[in-house]
Amino acid sequence: MKELMLGNAAVARGLFEAGCRFVSSYPGTPSTEITECAADYEEVYAEWAPNEKVALEAALGACFAGARSFAAMKHVGLNVAADPLFTASYTGVNGGLVVAVADDPAMHSSQNEQDSRHYARAAKLPMLEPSDSSECLEFTKLAFELSERFDTPVVLRTATRIAHAQSLVELSPRARIELKPYGKNPEKYVMSPANAVRSHAEVEKRVAALREYAESSELNREELRGREVGFVTSGACYQYVREAFPDASVFKLGIVHPLPIERIRAFSEKVGRLIVVEELDPFLETELRAARVPVAGGKDLFGLLGELSPVGIRKALGAPVPETKAFGEPIPPRPPVMCAGCPHRGLFRVLSKLKLTVLGDIGCYTLGSAAPLNAIDAVVCMGASVSMLHGFTKVRPDMAKRTVGVIGDSTFIHSGITGLINIAYNRGVSTLLVLDNAITGMTGHQQNPTTGLTLKNEPSPATSIEKICEASGVQSVRVVDPHDMARMERVLKEELEKDEPSVIVSRRPCALLKCVPHRSPVRIDPEKCRGCASCMKIGCPAIRFADKKAIVDEAQCVGCGLCIQTCGFQAIGEVDA
Repeated sequence: MKELMLGNAAVARGLFEAGCRFVSSYPGTPSTEITECAADYEEVYAEWAPNEKVALEAALGACFAGARSFAAMKHVGLNVAADPLFTASYTGVNGGLVVAVADDPAMHSSQNEQDSRHYARAAKLPMLEPSDSSECLEFTKLAFELSERFDTPVVLRTATRIAHAQSLVELSPRARIELKPYGKNPEKYVMSPANAVRSHAEVEKRVAALREYAESSELNREELRGREVGFVTSGACYQYVREAFPDASVFKLGIVHPLPIERIRAFSEKVGRLIVVEELDPFLETELRAARVPVAGGKDLFGLLGELSPVGIRKALGAPVPETKAFGEPIPPRPPVMCAGCPHRGLFRVLSKLKLTVLGDIGCYTLGSAAPLNAIDAVVCMGASVSMLHGFTKVRPDMAKRTVGVIGDSTFIHSGITGLINIAYNRGVSTLLVLDNAITGMTGHQQNPTTGLTLKNEPSPATSIEKICEASGVQSVRVVDPHDMARMERVLKEELEKDEPSVIVSRRPCALLKCVPHRSPVRIDPEKCRGCASCMKIGCPAIRFADKKAIVDEAQCVGCGLCIQTCGFQAIGEVDA
């Protein structure tokens, strides 16, 4: 039976069909749906972990116990999981272990554009890269077989255009894979220096065996057509090349590390020019040039930035491109914005009003950096706001009472707790705001340890943010509703004056949660409205200006009342439901 599937859903189907038993991940676009879809299969245990390091370590423990296991993450999440990843290369596996990483060329939802293929080379691990949903399913199944055959974790790399595109897949029943026996084996699993020295030698033997496998594997294939030019490519770029030059010869890579160098060399002898097409870094090109494979072009043609496209590839090679028809008028930009009723909006209005220095973090609240709020000064990575806050206020104590950090509930659990411990332990006086919207918001509403529900919506103990803060050594912990802007401002001023660490938990659930009731849209009295635009300063998408008067879009307004608090002329009011 065939079915149309997202690439991420196809990976999850591959987990099911491969007999995978254990899945642990942290949500991160564009990888999130893999684990969400895996949770739909009753035979597969699936969970959200506090962060990617914990997820991979949990999957590693399950694989040691004999189960086929899996962890998924986005590219920046692989940075967090790098520590266990590199050492797992030395320990090897018992049951198969597959790690999926989803890169994000063009940074549709990410803070950087890193190329995860470098991790495969650095950790000496095999990496597979599918080009459509069908390959997502099949490569996932094969990855488990390779993992157990070569005693290694296997990395499955996707990208936004593969993860979120749909194509047909052929469905098969679930394989019956028994737990592998577990036996005590410290020489294999205990990576003390003496054992690790021996393991490293085995890793190098494994890499050599994998190179030999890559030279014969059907995952790497030669597609001979026209002989004037031949392309070496993989992943989404394979689809772009086939569309741009359907009559050209292609060497399609399913295994991007290690490379089948000799097969590509033989392919190069059958074509006039060899062109490497890949997004982001010259990963394939560098290896081929180092092996003295005659590459005629690569990054000198396509550049290092963003995504490629069929039209872009044709332009780079000087080929004519199809004519396009322009719209009659320019399309207005639609930058991301906090939703109407977002619980973070009131807080950021207060921070902006007080002109505080704000060190931010990764999540919906990153949008507080945009106009008209303009409330965030720096954002680097998950959890960094807390540690940056400490360093900033230590070297600029004169700014300590004018500087705060902001971090979300899920991100605080992910990697903010250790930063808070550092503040308390090293006698900092920083004020941190934990924005608790009762969900992991920007990745599409996933549960986390603070919500009291698991991935499969089973009740679980809810982690208390306040108690964690107190246990970390913070004595002053207060909870405020961010929609009460007057109280939020007062509490902020009070906490900033204290000569000790303090935490304000800004608590209100995400307005998009189905369990959150909405009020009737507010109404604006055009007779009272003076056109002062104070209501526009909160950046709500439900308010716009026309004829020098504010207008409420009733289709978007959820009646949160923030605009009422900003109007000095009582022109905005509630309407009874």
